[in-house]
Amino acid sequence: MLFRESAETVAVMAFDSSLFLRLTEQFVHAHGHRPGLSEIRSWERSIPALAAALNDAGLGNVEVMLEYALPLNSKRADAVLAGVHPATGEPSYVVVELKQWGQATPDEDDPTLCHVDTYARPVLNPVEQVRRYCRYLANFNGAVAQHPDRLSGVAYLHNATEFGVNGLREIETDGQGQLYTAGRRGEFIDYLRSRLSHEHSGARAADELLAGRTVPSRQLMAVAAQEVREREQFVLLDEQQVAYRMVLNAVRRAKRSDHKEVVIVTGGPGTGKSVIALSLLGELYRQGVPTLHATGSQSFTKTMRKVAGARKREVQDLFKYFNSFMTAERNSLDVLICDEAHRIRETSANRYTRAEHRTGKPQVDELIDVARVPVFLLDEHQVVRPGEMGTVAEIKAAAARRNLACHVVPLDSQFRCGGSDAYLRWVVRLLGLEPGGPVVWEPDDRMRLLVADSPQEMEAFLEERRAQGYGARMSAGYCWKWSPEPKPGEPLPLDVVIGDWARPWNLRGDRSVSGAPPSALWATDPAGFGQVGCVYTAQGFEYDWSGVIIGPDLVWRGDRWVTDRTASKDPVFKKSTPDADVDRLIRNTYKVLLTRGMVGTVVHSTDPETQRKLRELIGVGEERAVAAV
Repeated sequence: MLFRESAETVAVMAFDSSLFLRLTEQFVHAHGHRPGLSEIRSWERSIPALAAALNDAGLGNVEVMLEYALPLNSKRADAVLAGVHPATGEPSYVVVELKQWGQATPDEDDPTLCHVDTYARPVLNPVEQVRRYCRYLANFNGAVAQHPDRLSGVAYLHNATEFGVNGLREIETDGQGQLYTAGRRGEFIDYLRSRLSHEHSGARAADELLAGRTVPSRQLMAVAAQEVREREQFVLLDEQQVAYRMVLNAVRRAKRSDHKEVVIVTGGPGTGKSVIALSLLGELYRQGVPTLHATGSQSFTKTMRKVAGARKREVQDLFKYFNSFMTAERNSLDVLICDEAHRIRETSANRYTRAEHRTGKPQVDELIDVARVPVFLLDEHQVVRPGEMGTVAEIKAAAARRNLACHVVPLDSQFRCGGSDAYLRWVVRLLGLEPGGPVVWEPDDRMRLLVADSPQEMEAFLEERRAQGYGARMSAGYCWKWSPEPKPGEPLPLDVVIGDWARPWNLRGDRSVSGAPPSALWATDPAGFGQVGCVYTAQGFEYDWSGVIIGPDLVWRGDRWVTDRTASKDPVFKKSTPDADVDRLIRNTYKVLLTRGMVGTVVHSTDPETQRKLRELIGVGEERAVAAV
């Protein structure tokens, strides 16, 4: 939340423009950069319209929370109004989505999407957008989790006439999704009066909402079985829902017109790509549409098979690998959902591939050919192995060679790292993946960042978090050799040795050994805490607290990072791998490891100079938290 005051105060501050200076200051503090001009203009044009309506309704004592941050992700509701319900006397909240649109038309195939001249792609109907904000808030804020009826949602298109946006009303409306325009301003005022009392201050209700305990995120694996077999468990927001609907619409067109098209969904860590994939799989599976889910990750695929298909073999069979389609018949599937598509390789052939199947055909071509609607979900900055080549450009080029329509949907909001955009920006600046150099971490209320002086200190801190009911894992750069797996009953070899501290790597095999889970389940089985994970077992997963050990392959010297390829024990790096590629892949590896935590991250470097740099960058208030354990 960027600002909170009564509606009366908001109106006064909007009139003298001091409100927008405050919003800008708070935005910079929360996100580490200035808001764009379009965002500032939207504040200047939309907030006064809302404040005027509230004061004309006699609701000057209602509390207005502007740019209200939804829990555990980076999405913000334009405003949440807090007050007392005039009939029940209970707290009442109105989520408001403000639009400056003058005109908008519904999508021909799907009224939950609409087209606005200023956007190149379809966007979510604002009624559906605000309804999903309400549902999401009810799922993740303890103050309303048991009282969803206290939430209502409204889209206020304060520049629009009924004629300009009347088509948007084709969508079903309900208590959490209403639409009002400038042409129906009087009805909007009546609506506000029906939800908020003019007799009571909204301050206490606002306090209660802000103090509401954040319900833990419904992590992907924990609900996979119910999602696939029964019903939608995740609430998809904004561009997530747009991506979901665009795929379903493409499927409908492909069946109706007997043609193919490609959909690419791209976004950074935690933007919900796998949530979209799972939601699509569940919906298409229920509709009886022949669909498969595929990844290039053994850990991810095996975990999905185990969790989602625990009781049904046919559900396990929905999860495949990218190299499963070498001999598949063209268009034998309606839909292929390619999750983690940045891990697509040049070809599917490996040392076990039979000679007659070594055609040299690009893997991306196999994936496109097998389905009428191939869907690719990817993050180009999570490539951590030589030979991985899943990029938007490669997929678009492959589609163009077949004269296929290709739609790209970018995801902007992120749900990992507590929804902290500031933390993700800190990570990419730290690692030199964006220009500008490392910056000092300024603690926010979404993500904790701590530095440990030793792996013992890190482990003790994470153990305490586990005792409090949180999940936790430790991971490290691939800087220690990996011993052969022991026989059952024998202790795991202590490969990761730092001073007098030593722990085993996660298992590599498919079976449990000495109480440690198989490789694919390291990130999701509580018994995985006893081992140190590598990037290949951590990638694609998330846990509450993440401990990251930065090894000697990435060290700080003077004013820059230096990668030392000789310190890496990763067998995927060959002598022929260029230094520039090794440098990029090592930095990407640590980006992956540093973005697994949902609540907080603890870092430690084995190199003294690098450890001093981390201490310099991570604030005093944060650094004491680990030492106090």
